[in-house]
Amino acid sequence: MARSEALSPTSALTGLTDIMARLRDPETGCEWDKVQTFETIAPYTIEEAYEVADAIRRGDMEALKDELGDLQLQIVYHARIAEESGAFTLGDILAAISAKMIRRHPHIFGDAASSPGWEALKAAERSADPDPSAVAGVALALPALKRAEKIQRRASQIGFDWPDAEGPRLKIDEELAEIEQAGSDEERAGEVGDLLFAVVNYARHLGVNPETALREATARFESRFHKVEELAAKPLKDMNLDELEALWQRAKKLI
Repeated sequence: MARSEALSPTSALTGLTDIMARLRDPETGCEWDKVQTFETIAPYTIEEAYEVADAIRRGDMEALKDELGDLQLQIVYHARIAEESGAFTLGDILAAISAKMIRRHPHIFGDAASSPGWEALKAAERSADPDPSAVAGVALALPALKRAEKIQRRASQIGFDWPDAEGPRLKIDEELAEIEQAGSDEERAGEVGDLLFAVVNYARHLGVNPETALREATARFESRFHKVEELAAKPLKDMNLDELEALWQRAKKLI
């Protein structure tokens, strides 16, 4: 696919910031855009990040270009809101991330012969935070599986972990038994949460990204379910479990 002539990144970013400034103008701006806040925009920011990941998964470069633009707009949006209140500017954001990247690559930008490792450098930065806990600062807005995996990885870095995959594998059996023994709905919900946490831990020990694995499993189910609907001679709701299972097995062979 031929690339169209484009502005330089600097000029393009300046153009986008100017557009956002006009949209947010208190007098002449867009009625919707000018009343938004960090809180109202945040869900869109998360949604756009997921759409970027989906375009990557599908290998759709045209969609990826568009989705990255949408995500960039979100950054410019937050920066504009912050600038209006005097908190920080887009320039401050870019300067801060540039400084961070240089700081985390001393073997590239400094005199160090080798890097102590990405996680070690981030841990050193966290030690200066008000909360120096190894598991502090993991964003609450992360997907639950991703956040569980990240907290487990943080704990593992200080030795709080199973030595191999056998430990978390046995933990899954233990949590399944506790679900069956639960005496109330509230207790059962808690045990199901513990089971999911244990499965994430097991996946981590196997070198499997649980977020990606579940996303791909859901996509497989979705494709196979569509195939079941195509193969069915009558509405699924009118079929018994044996008929549905037979269709499911046929769909699995096809997809």
